[in-house]
Amino acid sequence: MIGQKPPLKLQEIWTVRTQLRMAGKTRELALFNLAIDSKLRGCELVALRVRDVAHGNHVVSRASVVQHKTREPVRFELTDQTRDAVEDWIKEAGLSSADFLFPSRQSGSPHVSARQYARIVKRWIGLMGADPQEYGTHSLRRTKATLIYRQTKNLRAVQLLLGHRKIESTVRYLGVEVVTSQ
Repeated sequence: MIGQKPPLKLQEIWTVRTQLRMAGKTRELALFNLAIDSKLRGCELVALRVRDVAHGNHVVSRASVVQHKTREPVRFELTDQTRDAVEDWIKEAGLSSADFLFPSRQSGSPHVSARQYARIVKRWIGLMGADPQEYGTHSLRRTKATLIYRQTKNLRAVQLLLGHRKIESTVRYLGVEVVTSQ
């Protein structure tokens, strides 16, 4: 499929969360929830360290990460559900502050790779009964931004949440038509 991958719908998000919870996939539930809440690109998401989202045993409600692509900080809120999932994962994996939040199971790789993350996302799309070819890692980045825009119609807020430098990038990213008054 060519072009932008669509965001997930609320029902699809709940389907994936429920499936992961029922299967006892603590790491994947934390990764999925954090992908939705953070709106980070896949390469940034997999490179998070525990200290980026937690202080001691407490997962923070707001975090800030410097994006690789723009070198600009982007702030995001973590919902209660995400904080609980991440906290459960940190405890289960026995991670410390300096550890990568999603360490690789492969020797020689410090954290889950962007390619592995893409494969995981394809599995999640299968859980919701959709065609994995129609969605990608950017679908998760786009999901919350789209939901926020639909609720608020505030392009500037979404621009800041995504860390875009230009409002035109946000307009294109969301795939919205902007009506200008003359």
